[in-house]
Amino acid sequence: MLYILDTADLAAIKHCNEFYPLAGVTTNPSIISKEGGDFWALVKEIRKIIGKDKMLHVQTVQTTAEKMVEEAKLLKKELGGDFYVKIPIGEEGLKATMELKKLGIGVTMTAIFTPAQALIAAKAGASFVAPYVNRLDNIIGDGTEVVAQIVEQLENYNLDCQVLAASFKNAEQVHKCALYGCHTVTVSADILKNIISHPMTDAAIAGFEKDWAGAYGDKTILDM
Repeated sequence: MLYILDTADLAAIKHCNEFYPLAGVTTNPSIISKEGGDFWALVKEIRKIIGKDKMLHVQTVQTTAEKMVEEAKLLKKELGGDFYVKIPIGEEGLKATMELKKLGIGVTMTAIFTPAQALIAAKAGASFVAPYVNRLDNIIGDGTEVVAQIVEQLENYNLDCQVLAASFKNAEQVHKCALYGCHTVTVSADILKNIISHPMTDAAIAGFEKDWAGAYGDKTILDM
C-alpha cells in the first residue's frame, strides 16, 4: 500500500517527505484555499519539495468537460513529473476523463461514495478512484467496507485502476483499508504520526535507554 500526504501545508510536506515513505501529495480546492496565497507558487513549491518522481494530485475547479481538459493540460505542463488531475465524479467528469486518457494525462476521480461510481470511473479511464471513508462513516455508512467492495470489483474486471482511499479520521480506518487490499491511502500528517505511535513502543524505547545508561552512562556506540 502507498502512503500519500493529504495537505498543502508546506512545513508538513517537508517534514513528512523527509521522515516517511511518501508516494506523493494530494490536494483539493478546500485544502489549497486553507493555505491561501498564490496558487501557482504553492503547488510549484509542493512539486519542488517532493520532486518529479513522486505523485502530485491537483484538482480542477472547472465544471465542464472541455474546461476540465484545458485546465488539466495546463496543470500537467506547469507541474510536470508524476501528475494526476483530480476530477469529481459526474457526467462532465467522465467525459473529461475519457479525453484525458487519450492524451496520456492521469486522472484521479474523486468524491466517490459507492462502488458503482468507482466502477464506471475506472471504465472511463481513471487511474485512481478516491472513496471518502470517514464521510461515509459519518452518515452511518461503512467507509472501509465500500473500499473493500471497490477493490474487489477492480480485481474482478481486471481494470487498470487503483483505489486511493481518502477522508480519514483515525489510524484504525487506514489499517482496515490495508487489510482489504486498498492500493493507496491519502492521510493527514497527524494520522501518519498516529500510525507509528503506540504507548508500548514508547515504553520499550524508554527501557532500552535506561538499561544502556545503567551500564555505559552517557556513552554511545560511536564513543566506543
